[in-house]
Formats: sequence, structure tokens, C-alpha cells
Amino acid sequence: MPETIRGQVLHVVPPDELDEHELTDDLQALAESRYVLVCRKGGSPSWVERVRSFLLRRPIEPVTLVAETAPSEGEEVTATVEETAVAGVYEATDLR
Repeated sequence: MPETIRGQVLHVVPPDELDEHELTDDLQALAESRYVLVCRKGGSPSWVERVRSFLLRRPIEPVTLVAETAPSEGEEVTATVEETAVAGVYEATDLR
């Protein structure tokens, strides 16, 4: 069942660099010739949210997306995704 995830792109791994990163075999097979996007779930937090997270010791929640296209690092995206068999990894069916 598709769901929508909003996030800030922290890192982009292009298809031609998949072998250069320490990806699990499952993620590597899933990505094949697509981009791997590591995002901060929920988007870019305000400074108040950052301070609150620090004080409450709540870490940033990362999410990994596999997509046909790649936005720039730092860009906010909204993606319609489907969960994969790999924990914490989603396949983006629509990326805006």
C-alpha cells in the first residue's frame, strides 16, 4: 500500500557509484541502475525542533529511497513510496 513521505535529501548515491559505497547486497540489487537517496524524514527541522531533539535525545529519523531521478542534496522532497523487503528502504513511485 503506497504512503507519502516528506523529507530533506541528505545524500545521493548515483547508479554509477553504487559499487563504491558500502550498501547491503539487497539494497544494491534493489537499486540496480537507480539512485539511492538518504533523507531526513519529515523535512528540514526548525532550530527550535533541533534544540528540542537534542535535549530530548531524539535522533534524526533517516529514510532511504530508491528512485529513478535524483534531486539535489539539501532539497526537500515529497514522495509516494512503497515499502520494500529491506527494512527502512522504500521505492519511490512518484518523487516531487
